[in-house]
Amino acid sequence: MRWVLRLPHPTGVLQRALEPRPGECVLEIGPGLGQAATSVATWIAPQGRLDVLDVQQVMLDETMRRAERMDIDNITPTLAAAEEPLPYPEASFDAAYLSGVLGEIPDRQRTLNELHRVLKRGGRLVVAEIAGDPDFVPFGSLRRQAALAGFELDRRLGPSLAYMARFLAV
Repeated sequence: MRWVLRLPHPTGVLQRALEPRPGECVLEIGPGLGQAATSVATWIAPQGRLDVLDVQQVMLDETMRRAERMDIDNITPTLAAAEEPLPYPEASFDAAYLSGVLGEIPDRQRTLNELHRVLKRGGRLVVAEIAGDPDFVPFGSLRRQAALAGFELDRRLGPSLAYMARFLAV
């Protein structure tokens, strides 16, 4: 399924869902080849910082190569598993997002709990899913698990088979 990573990322929809602001600290779990990361890093520049976390060093390397080619210097890579305690202090991010990644994580609930911990109160979490992905997370399941982690649904964009859901850390 690596070919999926080469598809263009719907960054316009992500921007509407995430609503990144210059100067914010944002976290991406599973950056893939960095298509979304480079856009988000540009939106929050010049003082903003984007942290990208992945369990695969090769994905972090690809993301950083893309950023370097585009002369983007506000991305910080971290090699770690998302279901482990995230290596960030509490309330250190204004927003976080995952695109087609949550279903690949063995313990989704623990990951959502950790995302709630590292987001500031009122922080935004955007989860994007698309049908056809073998690890697709149905919206109803995501909504239940997010609520258990302390998130409140704020908005949903797209149909049930290709959606972006934004939650707020409450």
